[in-house]
Amino acid sequence: MNRVCHYRDGVLWLDDFRARDLAQQFQTPLYVYSEQTIIDRWLRFADAWPAPHRICYAVKANSHIAILQLMARLGAGFDIVSQGELERVLAAGAEPATVVFSGVAKSAEEIRRALSVGIGCFNVESQQELQRIEAIASDMGKVANVSIRINPNVDAGTHPYISTGLKTNKFGIDYELADAVFDYAAQSPTLNLQGIDCHIGSQITEPAPFLDAAKRMFAWVDKLAKRGIAISHLDLGGGFGVPYHDEAAFPTAEYLQGLLGLAKDYPQLTLMLEPGRSLVAEAGVLLTRVEYVKHSTEKRFAIVDAGMNDLLRPALYQAYHAILPEREEQQLGQVTDIVGPVCETGDFLAHARHLAVAPGDLIAVANAGAYGMSMSSNYNSRRRPAEVLLQGQQAKLITAREQYSQLWQREQLVYTMQSDEGEA
Repeated sequence: MNRVCHYRDGVLWLDDFRARDLAQQFQTPLYVYSEQTIIDRWLRFADAWPAPHRICYAVKANSHIAILQLMARLGAGFDIVSQGELERVLAAGAEPATVVFSGVAKSAEEIRRALSVGIGCFNVESQQELQRIEAIASDMGKVANVSIRINPNVDAGTHPYISTGLKTNKFGIDYELADAVFDYAAQSPTLNLQGIDCHIGSQITEPAPFLDAAKRMFAWVDKLAKRGIAISHLDLGGGFGVPYHDEAAFPTAEYLQGLLGLAKDYPQLTLMLEPGRSLVAEAGVLLTRVEYVKHSTEKRFAIVDAGMNDLLRPALYQAYHAILPEREEQQLGQVTDIVGPVCETGDFLAHARHLAVAPGDLIAVANAGAYGMSMSSNYNSRRRPAEVLLQGQQAKLITAREQYSQLWQREQLVYTMQSDEGEA
């Protein structure tokens, strides 16, 4: 159980609020985030990460502008992968110079916008992208700061859908093919080659794969220096795992100490990290209410009002989330599948959990602060959840629940509506 969800006198609380009170005030499904937990997770990194080294929050994990505003206040930079994320960061009041722009398919429009606001750096993932940035910067009369993303071919041992550092993945430039890209960037008057970056995957629970990748990146720094190419920063990405089930917590301090040890002979380098999940996952909870309890000849189902459109991770990755009933005693019931209302067999939040719940009872899906609301959709024309941020003794509504009319507000009818009298 994480610190956000806990039982007092056998009843479920989220920080200093009873789960039932939050559900009654804001209705369900409901995302609830703990500000203090986000701050605590941030300090795990910041306390062991001396200046001038930087932490750039991976916006894709949870892109709510209130969360981004909190990150900016804590001193974070931002790792983005789209213009939409850039606009969110700007709306939250962050400085453009703190932004690094990653992603494999940056459009000309996105590059132009990023250059116009003065972002810190592009993390470049292909030769063609580099040439596109160069051409647009030249046309705008600007010099673009770039970092080359290397694919280090490190097996992070994670789910294949979130592995990003192998030769077979779409990300980065192959280790063996990067020389020409570095040479091109270093010789261009329109490109300012600042760094090297890599990212090997997500939900990695051991430091070893990260340190293996880091050693390969430091070797690249040495290799480039011998060719007269000076690198000023090394971006080692994110992907630090969180304990969704019974995994051990990622040893953040151990990893950072190991990384700083590798960097001791490179005083010219600013090191950058891009944590996302590890800052927000444990801070978030999805509250949902049981609508029906259904028995078949094979299974028992708790059918809840949250579905795969609200939290996609279980259906997409077969991801595990702890399920906490409203009353502690309800953890000792029958084996139950927790499923949603969406018309897909894959619409489930959890399989084979022991629960003694009835219609009207609440269930909390823990560790839902990352890749929850940010991956949600309106599939089946369902409204997305409201979102609440817990700040001490205050529960602030930071996203109102959608109105049904908002589901089609960007759509247009194409036929003229006729009354019965006007029909032939």
